[in-house]
Amino acid sequence: MARYTGPNCKMCRREGCKLYLKGERCTNGKCAFDHRSTAPGQHGAARKKVSEYGKHLREKQKARRIYGVLENQFRSYYEKAVKMQGIAGANLLTILETRLDNAVYRMGMAESRKDARQLVLHAHFTLNGKKVNIPSLLVKPGDVIAVRETSKESEKIKGLAEALNSKVAPKWLERDAQNLTAKVVALPARDDIDFEINEQLIVELYSK
Repeated sequence: MARYTGPNCKMCRREGCKLYLKGERCTNGKCAFDHRSTAPGQHGAARKKVSEYGKHLREKQKARRIYGVLENQFRSYYEKAVKMQGIAGANLLTILETRLDNAVYRMGMAESRKDARQLVLHAHFTLNGKKVNIPSLLVKPGDVIAVRETSKESEKIKGLAEALNSKVAPKWLERDAQNLTAKVVALPARDDIDFEINEQLIVELYSK
């Protein structure tokens, strides 16, 4: 299955909530979801009774779309989460949060996770001093993410750096705005995830 390349706002309308896939545009009044929040399609505005399976599926799709992960990779993350100590649902969200592209987004060096994924693919960042271009790499406590020296002259990077102080980094990242680096000081906790998602429904869906 190829990665989705259609309109981002259509995914928000399908899930019935903002997924913040377009960064600042989702909060400045220009978001299409604010003007048309019904599901896409000819019968999108019609009221439909959602089955229990439908509720489970929508929650999984919501999480998958927020992080920009394909189905096979999402399922592999779930299988890994089940084998870890602790609650499977919380483990799953922790794994998703520690993806490199998400860490770059959380440190404030990207407008959205999609933007962060593109920046990582273009090798604008280093991980522990080594150039990386794999968005799905999982970071761990002690890892240091930094903007490459050659990338600091990029106009896009300069623009993001100027706005960095206005963005709040999560407590599991220790950010140095001057040097454009961030150190992972802990694994993300459930409280660090700032969007509404019922991970237990995802666990129930895959457990059937």
